[in-house]
Amino acid sequence: MGAILIDAGRLSAADAERILQFQRERGARFGDSGMALGLLTDDDIRFALSVQFDYPYLGRDSNLSRELVAAYQPGSRPVEQLRALRSQLMLRWFDSGADRKELAIVSAGPKEGRSYIAANLAIVFSQLCERTLLIDADMRSPRQHQLFNLGKNVGLSDMLAGRAGPEAVVGIAALQDLSVLPAGAIPPNPQELLGRPTFSALLKSLGEEFDIIIIDTPAASECADAHTVAVRAGAALVVARQNTSSLRQMSQFTQGLREFGVTLVGSVLNDA
Repeated sequence: MGAILIDAGRLSAADAERILQFQRERGARFGDSGMALGLLTDDDIRFALSVQFDYPYLGRDSNLSRELVAAYQPGSRPVEQLRALRSQLMLRWFDSGADRKELAIVSAGPKEGRSYIAANLAIVFSQLCERTLLIDADMRSPRQHQLFNLGKNVGLSDMLAGRAGPEAVVGIAALQDLSVLPAGAIPPNPQELLGRPTFSALLKSLGEEFDIIIIDTPAASECADAHTVAVRAGAALVVARQNTSSLRQMSQFTQGLREFGVTLVGSVLNDA
């Protein structure tokens, strides 16, 4: 751990020697000894452990959104729940067939947490060393470019319109094995773009490069885009928010997905 922190510029060689001396005298662990001496912070220890165990996370100096709790707070209760969800999805969908790589994150109404779930779910899959792609297919009110601080880059809409290629997919340097395809320029015809054979062909092509593809979508009550994306993906995870979502609206939405042949692999209740 000391060598990792020295190489990263977080600890001087002299301070590392002080910690080692304290460790020998007290029989404590290196990290605990460094914190006892006031030479290491909890963030330093998390950083060193992430390097030791090949487990990327975001430090306090990161410019990515704090909504990415799976990267900022890997030991928190919400992230443990995300890992439990990941395990269920692996068993119910991703591990059951080589062609099952895409999953749409959908909800019946607005402001139910689709983007939050999609982003954090993509992070926990990438922490399994699965090559993970997060696609923002909400070409009406996209959020993933904000969460990952990508700026106004080209994205999905540009690829579907033939104005961009694979360079639209952005690797997240701080989070190994995670890439993001932002929504791109907001088009006047998102439903038509998603309905073209080009979208299915793009998913198939991306499936050759990635193990897991998580797709964020707009609210189903506002447009038909979510239905289209879910059908192309083949499976959907339904998101609802406690004391906000309409049970009737959600029931009608999920029934419609089933009629289109979409596999409903589960549901998530936010703010429970």
